[in-house]
Amino acid sequence: MNTRMHISVFGAVQGVGFRPFVYGLATRLGLAGFVFNEPRGVTIELEGPREAIDAFLAGLRDAPPPLARIERVDTLEIAPLGETGFRIRESGAGGVRSVLVPPDLATCGDCLREMAEPTDRRYRYPFINCTNCGPRYTIIQDLPYDRARTTMAEFAMCPDCRAEYEDPANRRFHAEPACCPVCGPRVWLADSRGARIPCEAPIAEAIARLSAGAIVAIKGLGGFHLACDAAHPEAVALLRARKHRDLKPFAVMVRDCAAAEAICRFTCAAERQILESAERPIVLLDKRSGHGLAEGVAPRNPSFGVMLPYTPLHHLLMEGPFRALVMTSGNLSDEPIAHINEEALQRLAGLADCFLFHNRRIHIRTDDSVVRVIAGRLRFLRRSRGYAPFPVKLPFDTAGHEILAVGPELNNTVCVTRGGYAFLSHHIGDLTCLAAYESFLQGIDHLQNVLGVHPGVIAYDPHPAYLSTRYVRERKRNAIPVQHHHAHAVSALVEANHPGPAIAVSFDGLGWGADDLLWGGEVLMVHDYAHYERVGHLEAVPQPGGDAAAKETPRMAFACLHAALGDGAIELCRDWFPEHAGQFPVLAQMIARGVNCPRTTSMGRLFDAAAALLGICLYNTFHAQAPMELEAQASLATDEHGFYEAGIASGEDGVLVIQSSDIIRALVDDRRRNVPVSVCAARFHNAIAHATLTVCERLRIHAGVSDVALSGGVFANRFLTERLVSLLECQGFTPLLNAAVPPGDGGISLGQAAAAAWSCIHHVFGHSSADHRD
Repeated sequence: MNTRMHISVFGAVQGVGFRPFVYGLATRLGLAGFVFNEPRGVTIELEGPREAIDAFLAGLRDAPPPLARIERVDTLEIAPLGETGFRIRESGAGGVRSVLVPPDLATCGDCLREMAEPTDRRYRYPFINCTNCGPRYTIIQDLPYDRARTTMAEFAMCPDCRAEYEDPANRRFHAEPACCPVCGPRVWLADSRGARIPCEAPIAEAIARLSAGAIVAIKGLGGFHLACDAAHPEAVALLRARKHRDLKPFAVMVRDCAAAEAICRFTCAAERQILESAERPIVLLDKRSGHGLAEGVAPRNPSFGVMLPYTPLHHLLMEGPFRALVMTSGNLSDEPIAHINEEALQRLAGLADCFLFHNRRIHIRTDDSVVRVIAGRLRFLRRSRGYAPFPVKLPFDTAGHEILAVGPELNNTVCVTRGGYAFLSHHIGDLTCLAAYESFLQGIDHLQNVLGVHPGVIAYDPHPAYLSTRYVRERKRNAIPVQHHHAHAVSALVEANHPGPAIAVSFDGLGWGADDLLWGGEVLMVHDYAHYERVGHLEAVPQPGGDAAAKETPRMAFACLHAALGDGAIELCRDWFPEHAGQFPVLAQMIARGVNCPRTTSMGRLFDAAAALLGICLYNTFHAQAPMELEAQASLATDEHGFYEAGIASGEDGVLVIQSSDIIRALVDDRRRNVPVSVCAARFHNAIAHATLTVCERLRIHAGVSDVALSGGVFANRFLTERLVSLLECQGFTPLLNAAVPPGDGGISLGQAAAAAWSCIHHVFGHSSADHRD
């Protein structure tokens, strides 16, 4: 006797070849029924012998498509219908959405083999894809994920592609972006005015121009890159000049892992695995001596940001005679990446010598993801293409209490909760740029629309000047502020499925404090996602000139020296920074009078001061340049385990204060003794790690808590993070670090969303989440 089973599958099950997989499995087992996409996921009905249905469920569980992520399978036995044959039904558009939106995926091996086969009808076709690879998030306009709801709807399938699309035995069975040279997108080359350049082979012509030193704007998967030959010093220098990017490293693309190994050293197997993964992020790898690339690719930096080709177009370009190509975002500094042809011409005409265009429309611009292996695991510096908007699993269900979290102002992402998931957007960037703010608005609308969720509550950073905060004030929705460093801490705790209590170390450059001062070197006791106490912080010092001190590192060096040495700081700074000598008496007066000198506990500013005092970096031309260059020096002395002692004071309120003045005095003494700069840099990092450990030990004695969340942009620093993790583990602590979102501001929206949702669900509003509802 036959059984009929209704099956609902939830997770990343659209756009990953799931329906063809179900069709093939059911057909092989002789089962009747159907499968279709619907907003909640995938629905299957099976009819046949019970043992065959059990075998189907086992195959679903044990061997799903390689790119699928099944979160839950619900089954319900129903009455048999006597159905014969199995089919794929049209998708349903109604109902509550719970499907996970698929990210974009790198070209698979099967497609690459077809593209290289002269007899294949897609030979050298730059848009080849199948159910296992190709564009997803960047072309989806709505769900369910069908061609009609993507930008590929503009390309009607030819008979051959339609036959493949409808053939259950074909790899392109219901592959929504499927196309070929007859019916799909095309590429062309244009000059800087947009006029087409006559040529039979645009990609070959682009390769020839790149080889000759030209800068080419290349439209890719989520936007435009500016490309040049990374081994051509003049081309790299010209790109830097045109892009107004003095020192910030450029990313490079290489042909394969062997080419990556020719210019970099893999320090662990994880780096190679991540580089070759379907997500294809930019991976920070240690430079190899004699790498052969222009010094201007990554000046004053021990690493290259390396990625492999992830579209067919990239693979074809990398057939050129290049050791590597610079592939940097198609923008001016701090702008979002250009993604529309006409927009690219307007914004990039002064940067590129020519344009390699195509006519597949990009709905959502998505920059490359950037990762680094720290403490043995992938850590995001920027989470975007390949990962967004795949969600983070929350430790609780937000149904009925959905949240829109709008993130901070720099390195912005936004987040929307739905059920037990938090969906983070692609990297948006610095909202002070108008184009980025417009991208922020589009990102919010798109994420809410594709998820089918329009939350009534917005979580935001309480910094009064942030544009994301102003966005909230202009909306007639309930709003919950979540303090910046609390949001960092909660992001790490959510990832660890840890409800609190836990110690949280939140080190970064800047966050608006609960006392309306500038925080950045914070130790919190997080009781739950909504409540925290500030139990420790870095010694507060003036930040002379406000934002100017975040650029000119000698200002912070003087402020820290003034706190450590008093009036002797002026003479010392005149000797060590002669080109700035005239400003130090003025800075001393500003500090004495409290004029434009907000007090800050920022760990980032302390790193700036140390970099200046060691003569490493006197001006931040890009975000966190001085800390990065300080870490680079420390990495030259990895065997140095000495550290500068820092006292831990206890304020009247019992809050522990790390005495950074002790560290500064010891650093000055070492410099006066001509201790090598790399050794001083290593001792400085070790000092921060040891002082943090001491604070955690004292808190454990008081509160009995041994779990320590580490979050904030400072924990993108591998040297510091690995030293601190090692020290904590040796003393019986359990460090909890971000791995699904960046530790920096790109992960803030996750913490905001979780803290606000918890507050709403439990009707509690803690230290950082006072009820500011309109």
